[in-house]
Amino acid sequence: MTEKNTVDLITPCGGELVDLTVGANEFEDLWGYASTLPSIQLSDRSVCDLELLAVGAFSPLDRFMGPDDHARVIEDMRLASGHLFPIPVTLPVEADAPVGIDKEVALRDANNDLLAIMRVESIYPWDNERVAREVFGTVDARHPLVAEMQRWGPLNISGPLRVLKTPEHFDFAELRLGPRQTRRALAKLGRENVVAFQTRNPLHRVHEELTKRAAASVDGTLLLHPVVGLTKAGDVDYFTRVRTYRALARQHYDPDHVLLSLLPLAMRVAGPREALWHALIRRNYGANHLIVGRDHAGPGKDSQGRPFYGPYDAQELVEKHAEELGVKPLGFQELVYLVDDDRYEEITRVPNGKRTASLSGTQVREEFLDNGRRLPEWFTRPEVAEILEEIYPPRYRQGVCIWFTGLSGSGKSTTANILTTLLLSQGRRVTVLDGDVVRTHLSRGLGFSKEDRDVNVRRIGFVAAEIVRHGGVVICAAVSPYRATREDVRAMVGDGRFVEVFVDTPLEVCEDRDAKGLYAQARRGEISGFTGIDDPYEPPAQPEIVLETVQKTPDQNAHLIVELLAERGFVRGDGSAEDNVTDLAAENGAAVKAVSRRA
Repeated sequence: MTEKNTVDLITPCGGELVDLTVGANEFEDLWGYASTLPSIQLSDRSVCDLELLAVGAFSPLDRFMGPDDHARVIEDMRLASGHLFPIPVTLPVEADAPVGIDKEVALRDANNDLLAIMRVESIYPWDNERVAREVFGTVDARHPLVAEMQRWGPLNISGPLRVLKTPEHFDFAELRLGPRQTRRALAKLGRENVVAFQTRNPLHRVHEELTKRAAASVDGTLLLHPVVGLTKAGDVDYFTRVRTYRALARQHYDPDHVLLSLLPLAMRVAGPREALWHALIRRNYGANHLIVGRDHAGPGKDSQGRPFYGPYDAQELVEKHAEELGVKPLGFQELVYLVDDDRYEEITRVPNGKRTASLSGTQVREEFLDNGRRLPEWFTRPEVAEILEEIYPPRYRQGVCIWFTGLSGSGKSTTANILTTLLLSQGRRVTVLDGDVVRTHLSRGLGFSKEDRDVNVRRIGFVAAEIVRHGGVVICAAVSPYRATREDVRAMVGDGRFVEVFVDTPLEVCEDRDAKGLYAQARRGEISGFTGIDDPYEPPAQPEIVLETVQKTPDQNAHLIVELLAERGFVRGDGSAEDNVTDLAAENGAAVKAVSRRA
């Protein structure tokens, strides 16, 4: 990389970067003092937020939001000071948290490592439904953050922070540049214009082309700034993604025009508001342009199968505030590959008669990676394809969660046991998490209040998500009566690997089948809070499959589920793995299908 004269970049939001880290002269005394304080253990999300607060990535915000900032951010995307800020950054705690006004508390991570000391200036309740409606534009629990917020504490705390240590990261240390380091590195590259690219996915040739064109359009430097904090369940893990980014940056970008740096952000997948937040954060890192993609930071589809946000809502909101924020959005038309010219072009500029090729994200997953097929070089650089193949096995070796829900006595466990046998015979490794068994071994001591039921279901969900992440099949059979909690589990597991099975048995049939007499006891008032009697059951809004158990036997229903799993590629059918891959590849013919002639 050649040395250039340093340049002045856009100033941070608020004029200067916030710095909450304590100096070396204070560290020893504060470290000892912290051991005398009550402690709060932060969630992974709050740890990410604390790190970015500490280094100034959220400037001018210098703390977890107090009541005035929180209220105004929700209402009109501004801090109480008037500065633009579209996303609430708060520290929720339980009602019995060891905090008090004007008292100090130590903030620790999941491993109990000390991170910071807060002097609590405010403790205030918050309304998760209002936050969902105003910030995310929906109360649909299919939105991962709407579901997650159900388990956050009912109170927020705020106050000045003294950060003793930011979280330790032992991976990709040379790429973990804070705002100050990033600004210095960008300034040395010698261009006032900096174009940031937000990504939580692997980069393919089309992204490479788009980012190069965007930087060239303003004679700028590209800040390749992937998120390595919390993204959406089911995303490719950041270790794999960063390996692909690093390979591309080293081999396919001009080193004088690109800087790769990692951002430990906990995404909210809040669509338009999140896009504006991304622009604000990137200004603090020195960028004055942001590539805003189609459905930027979108979480997918709601419980009715509709996208949560419009495809260009994010671009419009960033454009609306571009002058005030000082960050301009760069958007491009869809790019397609010109087969005969071996190059990419915007779809609106393709000459008539030219052969074009493109692949959707769904095609990439379902027709190539899920079937163990190498992605074509016109679509993905060989270095990237090799890395993805290492960690992305064919679909029949990927994890999946089959989640049975329904009333007590509906037939969940019976069908789940038959399904287990069928899947084992298909060569899948299966773990069964039955509601009654889990209560004995994992949730002993929990009662049947709504809160305890939610805790029990989320514990099952956590274990299920880990099994799926490591490529296993997990069958969960629990009443799980509340829709929002099930959607929270879906978000933990990842939408594409969560199969919700609604065992739709009428209440009167469940009562007739009740060998334990629990329904009769509930009818007599001997048991309170019994689902279906004096506590509601909320059926799924859009389950992957509904089972009818009056006319169909458990064996028939189990085979229906196997058929669904086979359609989705999670089981291979009767043939060998190699035969099935060959058959699917032949049927899909994706590389051929993708090629067309433009009329």
